[in-house]
Amino acid sequence: MKIHQFYDKGLAHASYAVIRNGRMIVVDPARDPQPYYDFATLNEADITGIIETHPHADFVSSHLEIHQSTGAVIYVSKLTGAEYPHETFDDGDAIKLDDIKLKALNTPGHSPDSICVLVEDQYGNEKALFTGDTLFVGDVGRPDLRENAGNITAKKEQLARQMYYSTREKLMTLPHDVVVYPAHGPGSLCGKNMSPDLQSTIGRELRENYALQLMDELTFIKTITEDQPFIPKYFGHDVELNKTGAPSFNDSISAVFRPGGDFQIEKNIPVIDTRSKEDFKKGFLKGAINLQDGEKFETWLGSIIGPGEQFYLIATNDDDLDTVIKKAAKIGYEQNIKAALLPPAYATERSAELDLADFKSHPENYTIVDARNPIETDDGLVFDHACTIPLPELRERINEIPTDKPIVAHCAAGYRSAAASSIIRGKITNVPVYDLGEVIKELEIQKMNA
Repeated sequence: MKIHQFYDKGLAHASYAVIRNGRMIVVDPARDPQPYYDFATLNEADITGIIETHPHADFVSSHLEIHQSTGAVIYVSKLTGAEYPHETFDDGDAIKLDDIKLKALNTPGHSPDSICVLVEDQYGNEKALFTGDTLFVGDVGRPDLRENAGNITAKKEQLARQMYYSTREKLMTLPHDVVVYPAHGPGSLCGKNMSPDLQSTIGRELRENYALQLMDELTFIKTITEDQPFIPKYFGHDVELNKTGAPSFNDSISAVFRPGGDFQIEKNIPVIDTRSKEDFKKGFLKGAINLQDGEKFETWLGSIIGPGEQFYLIATNDDDLDTVIKKAAKIGYEQNIKAALLPPAYATERSAELDLADFKSHPENYTIVDARNPIETDDGLVFDHACTIPLPELRERINEIPTDKPIVAHCAAGYRSAAASSIIRGKITNVPVYDLGEVIKELEIQKMNA
């Protein structure tokens, strides 16, 4: 038996292939199916099954496309309400992969339709557990993503209660040497306390995972419902898309309109400019949002732009444009792209340069916008008089920013402030708008040492 992990660092998403004697099953595949085809070819295996542990909120799965391309059976819980061809896979069900078995465990908690997949070897020994978003290394799945999305909705307290029993009755009773393979690693918004490690064992989680320690049900519910990270705008959309099945990855990205020359964009449609902030500052379109291509581009795109909203996409060159289109497709946003283009000649807007000496000496003369998330700002502000508006909410709350002083936006390290300052600059024009950038790290250290 061979188990292989595929890991997408940008979305902190782990998917898996299980191979036994020339047959392969894929667990929780990402949007692009090609890596699974390549792995099957490399190992001279046929893909015969795809298992979805639940309809994912944070990425789009290729389960339907793999089924259509290979004829592999899709297995998913009957509670999902799947609208694609599938076989139900719930407690008591098992998939035979030659002489090994993959057994379904219903483990509601992260979602009402979550399952884990227990692997038994040819001798009947329980060896591995694909935990989806139920159990992570050091954490469990957050219970607040299915209050308004999916075939079955449930309040977070109800799901947290189900998670308590799923972990105690289904997972914590397994042999300590069972290897845990989760669907996410650190940086995922599907949990709040994930370890950097991408696999574990039941025994280690029993020792180290805060959520698996001895506590009563009410304490557990309170513990896992508080201090969860923000929910990006696209999460509910992806749950629904995964319930129906996404279109072909390559066909979909090939259909994105890519005009040449100085294509004229329409007004009132957001422009996402993915160039570095240094290149952006040399000349940009009025109102453009500088969301730089980086490790978490997909998450921030789906946090700023709504799932029903069209947008333009700009990158430095064709290769970079290919990259960001594919990243948009990972969250199902390629169909939202009105056009993908290189910087047009009429991108001539410039941003003002902040006088750092004056700002450091007289920060009270500026309106400061702290674009960090509540979990960050609750730990304290760098500037006591700052206006706190998280980046995902900034477009909707722009009118809360006073306009009687120059405006300075900051975050924790500079990435979000580039986007925040460009959003503000596109709407507020009567005062200068500045990006504090990486200088915030220096000022935060100074405050801590003061």
